[in-house]
Amino acid sequence: MRRLALSLCAIFLCHTTFTAASLRAQNASADKPAAMGAPTSGARAEFLGEVSYFEQRFTRLAEAIPADKYSWKPGEGVRSIGEVYAHVAAGNYFYAKLLGTPFPAGVDPKAVSGLTDKSKIVQALKDSYAHLRATVANIKDSDLESSVKLPGGRESTVRGAFMFIAGHTGEHLGQSIAYARQNGIVPPWTEDRIKQEAAKPKQ
Repeated sequence: MRRLALSLCAIFLCHTTFTAASLRAQNASADKPAAMGAPTSGARAEFLGEVSYFEQRFTRLAEAIPADKYSWKPGEGVRSIGEVYAHVAAGNYFYAKLLGTPFPAGVDPKAVSGLTDKSKIVQALKDSYAHLRATVANIKDSDLESSVKLPGGRESTVRGAFMFIAGHTGEHLGQSIAYARQNGIVPPWTEDRIKQEAAKPKQ
């Protein structure tokens, strides 16, 4: 389902190992929708695996980028490193609303998209992903074919929205990896793999 739209992303992700199945969803906080039991099979479970995959990578990469690099951008007229992460966090709230869950009390996604402080952006990513995961867990399998309107006005289904969200989020993950690489920062999961390979006994 994951459609990483940036071709550059393939270069950086081709050697990574998909670890979403090993990730565990965190409990939603009091101002997030109370999640039902997470599904273990079917479209919702598959999409939750995608959500956990992106959450792990976005939060780890956002934490690895130095705060003084958050204002870096490759050129005029495009988002900076920090603006991309803030955009992703805000987007998660809009995705949850698209899927039927209102914004949490006291959360303004437009304000989230304007964050510039690293610590606040990282926390916003974590909070927004908890909210999105709880939203998906609360969707019924019988609702997967229900009609929803995607950004731009295109009609789709809840299942189709899952695919749209994964594709759009993957595009920004590829963008974020490219930004990090341009600043000499190796993605943490790639560092993990390098260390694991170095620790293997020599043949």
